[in-house]
Amino acid sequence: MKNDYRPEQIRNVALIAHGSAGKTSLSEAMLYDSGAIKRLGKVEEGNTVSDYDPEELRRKMSVNTSVLPCEWNGHKLNVLDTPGYMDFVGEVLGALRVCEGAIVVVDAASGVEVGTEMVWSYADERNLPRLVFINKMDRENADFLRVVNEIAEKFEVTVIPIQLPVGSQSSFTGVVDLLRMKAFIGPEAKEEDVPAELAELAEEYRIKMVEAAAESDDELIMKYLEGEELTEEEIKGGLAFGVKNRKFVLALCGAATMDIGARQLLDAIIDFLPSPAEAEVKAKNPATGEEEVLEVHEGAPLATLVFKTFADPYVGKLTYLRVYSGVMASDSRVFNPRSREEERIGQLFFLRGKEQIPTKQINPGDIGAVAKLGATVTGDTLCDKGHPLVLPGIKYPEPLFSVAVKPKTKADLDKMSNVLARLVEEDPTLQVRRELSTGETILSGMGESHVDIAVRKLQQKFGVSVETSLPKVPYRETITKVAKAQGKYKKQTGGRGQYGDVWLRLEPLPRGSGFEFAEEIFGGAVPKQYIPAVEKGLKEAIQSGVLAGFPVVDIRAVLYDGSYHPVDSSEIAFKIATHLGFKKAMEQAGPVLLEPIMNVTITVPEQFMGDVLGDLNTKRARVLGMDQKKGTAIIKAQVPLAEMQRYATELRSLTQGRGVFTMEFSHYEEVPAHLAQAIIEKARKEKEAQEKK
Repeated sequence: MKNDYRPEQIRNVALIAHGSAGKTSLSEAMLYDSGAIKRLGKVEEGNTVSDYDPEELRRKMSVNTSVLPCEWNGHKLNVLDTPGYMDFVGEVLGALRVCEGAIVVVDAASGVEVGTEMVWSYADERNLPRLVFINKMDRENADFLRVVNEIAEKFEVTVIPIQLPVGSQSSFTGVVDLLRMKAFIGPEAKEEDVPAELAELAEEYRIKMVEAAAESDDELIMKYLEGEELTEEEIKGGLAFGVKNRKFVLALCGAATMDIGARQLLDAIIDFLPSPAEAEVKAKNPATGEEEVLEVHEGAPLATLVFKTFADPYVGKLTYLRVYSGVMASDSRVFNPRSREEERIGQLFFLRGKEQIPTKQINPGDIGAVAKLGATVTGDTLCDKGHPLVLPGIKYPEPLFSVAVKPKTKADLDKMSNVLARLVEEDPTLQVRRELSTGETILSGMGESHVDIAVRKLQQKFGVSVETSLPKVPYRETITKVAKAQGKYKKQTGGRGQYGDVWLRLEPLPRGSGFEFAEEIFGGAVPKQYIPAVEKGLKEAIQSGVLAGFPVVDIRAVLYDGSYHPVDSSEIAFKIATHLGFKKAMEQAGPVLLEPIMNVTITVPEQFMGDVLGDLNTKRARVLGMDQKKGTAIIKAQVPLAEMQRYATELRSLTQGRGVFTMEFSHYEEVPAHLAQAIIEKARKEKEAQEKK
């Protein structure tokens, strides 16, 4: 592969779609038609360039973003094939972050699906110009113009077809190019005249296309209105201007598995989508605090964004990066402003799936990779130390589905925390945390499949086996009234004894107050040197309440009296006395169980709103408000965490996969009495079982 492409000769495009729309088959056809590969692979046979991960081969779907460079008509195209299943949204967001354009692939029979809506909204957030490729024209019920109208209506955009299909379903054989008014038939794109039965329709849509092109430029509209014929180059220029300025979206069609339409798509990417040279990119200079507009040429200061990290057990960490300005060279040194460390760059590569093509340098606008960086993670900027720059990172959604993980063996225990950290490094939409109150390690992701694949990766990549279970809810305990109690510890063992005596008063505090300690000792009833031991004893005691052993919150503990022995008293004696006094006072203070309440925002199509609200009522939810816009319902509610642990899966089944939600902690609230008893009993049994072990 050549390495002398200028930024204006490069196109970085992401293939985005609902799952099974045919992105991977389309990328395979693009590689084959451009001569990058000699044989057309198939997803079902597990031999495509894009899908090579064991999980992708097992599930017959993309799980990771693959970078697939190819060369076409004097240009280099970096095609990023992204997963369609929404559990792997982090891969899609990373790819869109480093591309100037997107190809939205839509199934010609299924039309706009939930995944189409999601990826369209992500492309909108990035303000990306896009083309639509209506794939699988050979499928039963395929209908190009129906899908074009559906896209226009659903997303409130103008969609301009620049092709029409020749035939449809089992009779689909090729496409009519409305620019050249020629038909291109079969995988070889054999040029023919427009079929007679399509001539009238083709003329109608050509006029619409030419009008759209003319309206994007004052000179062209004048020429068009005066009745002059626009040249092919003028039409192309007008369409390119409209696409790049988000005035409309161009629609193409084909059947990737038949290798029909891929060549025309390669042409369209070059003709209508922007190059890196056309995109304005800003970076912040951390030394000056000023924002700088980057110059996309070789002599500019280096600015490179890491958009993906791949943990390989054999070669170590593989870092995917996009160079925005300057040149990244093999065997050089770069600076990471976040970690404030220099990184040594070894051999640089261009990636094509899992194939690594060595290169001396990565030019501005291009995408490549490097192995074995130490302190660099996804979202970091790499730059020149003398001219530090920070590019905007990648914003990932919060995970929605959690499991508790525990190692199967002692050997797994020794490796688990280190390997989980590497997994999160590779996929920032995964999170790992230790829940101190339950003692569990919690692995969170975007959905059940996402977490399941992460667990399988632990075994396949790193040889660590774990068991998963539903996480325990981090309940808390508190009190409802003031109570006083004495804690006295006295032990005589022949020599020096132990003596500590405290009187404690426990008072309830408002929710969210935590723990407060105060002392009201007069006349030295408890000497000053022992008061810190009492406070320490209380901080230990509140880690385990009297109901079910959950941490105690929202209380004020006051040491107001006590006694001591001049010889036998010690810090340890006062700590033990405090534990005893706390337990007694807690039992008298009306202890209750608290549960975490979450703020939940659910976004669903309007037709599912009734089902979702009905389901929320079964979950002890408080609906705070509802809003409706563009056929979408937004429900805000407060729901106990105990009811939300499998909601990612439940909401998908309630809404045919079209509902999404976000969730964050709000506050703790008392558990209803009829539920509290069952929770307490279960916790006690678990504790007893643990003690027997």
